[in-house]
Amino acid sequence: MKKILKHSFEAVSLLTTDNGMLDVTIVPALNQPDWIIPSSLILSVDDYDEHIWTYLWQQQEVAVFHMLPRDQVPDKIVVIEGNTALHRFALQTTGELRQIKVRISEVKDGQLPEHFVDVAASNIDDNKAKDDNSIYQQNNVSTIDNRTDNKIDVIEEPFRENDVLSYLFQTVIIENTPYLVPDLDKIAHQLVDSDS
Repeated sequence: MKKILKHSFEAVSLLTTDNGMLDVTIVPALNQPDWIIPSSLILSVDDYDEHIWTYLWQQQEVAVFHMLPRDQVPDKIVVIEGNTALHRFALQTTGELRQIKVRISEVKDGQLPEHFVDVAASNIDDNKAKDDNSIYQQNNVSTIDNRTDNKIDVIEEPFRENDVLSYLFQTVIIENTPYLVPDLDKIAHQLVDSDS
């Protein structure tokens, strides 16, 4: 039996299905499509209008991911469940969250709209210039090659808040509107690693 190295979010298994329906929450974002997150992962939605890096939630400090530029005033903190209590994190955003139930058959795979790809691409050079001074560094991740059962090191590219492509898990289309499905596991682990 192989040792499991780390649990990862499996978005499909976390979505609650009830007669072919998905229970999801749409979290507003700026300069990118709104995020779609399984409602069961949202622990709390609190009013908060100050740009912060950590948030005290139920006696626990959680790292904050910003879904809006620094020059925008946030009004919400959304606490997201993690693999462990340590890997909980918060999203800082502005606008109203919407909880919806949607039929699985109504959720289509899609492509990230071109203007969001262009914005992300224009930020790549800025990110490379900041890498030396950044708290987000590349992580070496050990994993098992299933074909040979050998341990290999993989360099995991860090996410950047201003680079949608660095944390995009998938783009989906619901009623002709694109939504971003984020790689919550990657965000949680890198926020915790950079915060500690």
